[in-house]
Amino acid sequence: MSETMRVDMLAEARNAQWSADTFLGVGSIKLVAPAKVNLFLNVGARRADGYHNVTNVMHAVALHDTLHVNCVPAGDMDASSPLPEHVAVGGPEENLLVNIDVADKTSIPGIETSPLSIPARDNIVFRAVDALARAVGRTQREKVFVRIEKHIPHEGGLGGGSSNAAAALVAMAHFWGLAPDDAVVGNVARTLGADVAFFLHGGCALLTGSGENLDRALGAAKGSVVLVKPSAGVSTAAAYRAFDESPVAVSADQAEAVARAQSAVDVPLVNNLAPAAEGLAGELSEVKAWLAAQPGVREGRVLLCGSGATTFAETTDNAAACAIVAAAQARGWWARATTFSSLRAAKLPAR
Repeated sequence: MSETMRVDMLAEARNAQWSADTFLGVGSIKLVAPAKVNLFLNVGARRADGYHNVTNVMHAVALHDTLHVNCVPAGDMDASSPLPEHVAVGGPEENLLVNIDVADKTSIPGIETSPLSIPARDNIVFRAVDALARAVGRTQREKVFVRIEKHIPHEGGLGGGSSNAAAALVAMAHFWGLAPDDAVVGNVARTLGADVAFFLHGGCALLTGSGENLDRALGAAKGSVVLVKPSAGVSTAAAYRAFDESPVAVSADQAEAVARAQSAVDVPLVNNLAPAAEGLAGELSEVKAWLAAQPGVREGRVLLCGSGATTFAETTDNAAACAIVAAAQARGWWARATTFSSLRAAKLPAR
């Protein structure tokens, strides 16, 4: 038996025994962190500050990660000795000890994949907790425990990390006596990235600026969606460099349709960053063509999410989506059937 297999079996055994009360203690809360797709992405010319103006319509889907979070008094803290990778120290006075446990549930049966491993200090969830603590001047010595159950694949263009960060902000707002829609929470979200601010609102929304400004909410769509991600990936920075070398314009009619749109169904599926991303990883084009040819996929309703690597397709019903998932997984691709959703990063009611 390989070392990888032994590690995976140990992880599975631990996950099977895991419970919030046992591992996080009484008082922990549970949150949902949805994925998103981009219905419309119009990337403009590169600005002097290196960013691009974008017009971006995002829509949440029912696929989601789950977070369990607890925050307890820490008493004396000794952060002088080396910390394990899953623990990081933050806060305005180095007063927070943040422990992040990730359970990666995105694997495909029968296909060996490397376990997701991100040091806590590099995890956007830690950065969210740290940034909110500094923004509100939280100086109490506390331990923050976070358990992330990943169903959204890493680096898939589905916003999983950003959604986790938004959920972490909602969690810490709960523990620190803030409303989840408090202005300081939204301000911190915008500093963490364009997608983070969206996930505080969820549903369907039009974003502008460099993607961080919520222009307005749009009526959510209904219907089934299939998500397919190959093993190939694309660096977002590389995709934007390729776009700058050969920009693709969005037509005036398409831009005007989005400007007038009141709901998701009014939005044309457009992503002018997709040609650059697909040019860097040919497998993305293969997935797109394969999806478009599958029974039950709505004509013209297939699109890459941001710079990838996930492509989504609208289907006639859930049965068609599930059949496509089975066929995609047989080809070695990650795939999930889901639906459009009005979800946002939010605390779930206590049982």
